[in-house]
Amino acid sequence: MYLGLMGTRKQGLRELKKHRTRENISLHATRLFMERGFDNVTIAEIAAAAQVSKMTVTNYFPRKEDLAWELNERFADMPAKAVRARRPGEGALAAVRRACLEQVAEQDPMAGFSGPSFARMVADSPVLVARLLHFHDYREKSLARVLAEETGATENDITHRLVAAQLNAVLRLMFEETVRLTLEGLANDVITEEVTRAAEIAFDALEPSFGDYAVRV
Repeated sequence: MYLGLMGTRKQGLRELKKHRTRENISLHATRLFMERGFDNVTIAEIAAAAQVSKMTVTNYFPRKEDLAWELNERFADMPAKAVRARRPGEGALAAVRRACLEQVAEQDPMAGFSGPSFARMVADSPVLVARLLHFHDYREKSLARVLAEETGATENDITHRLVAAQLNAVLRLMFEETVRLTLEGLANDVITEEVTRAAEIAFDALEPSFGDYAVRV
């Protein structure tokens, strides 16, 4: 029992150390990106600032753009997770709509609320813009897979892919609108109102076609 507890404690300390190392690298990378622009900072400079090796940086962040975009699973899985957790009587559109509006109301960075400095850094870097497009594309495919599972769609059925494309298009537009308004200098509360209004219009437009799709019984 004692040896087991010691092993668990050591494992916990290792995980804590890894977490702190990752946070340290991310903190210094973000500072350098904000000061000089993403494209003007090297992995070697980030490693030096964080006082770790270049290999340590790339072990935690395989791509340089991963240091700026830590969207990963939470971003990609949001609509798919919402569909899986939809309530009785709730369809895919209603579930994604609810999740989207909740993120906007909370001014979540996953919805684009990252502040003007970060938004400008991304807008000025083709690499980061391309990486963001990759995340949007990955999220659409993830949603399509879940819709297929939830509805029992066959390989030849395009409906789940069409629904995923339309729902993800709304999420992408709202993200882009949030960033645009941020760059215009609007306050977050104003952005929240504007994006909420736009999201309601967009989801309402999809309602006649997809409102009864994948309704949970």
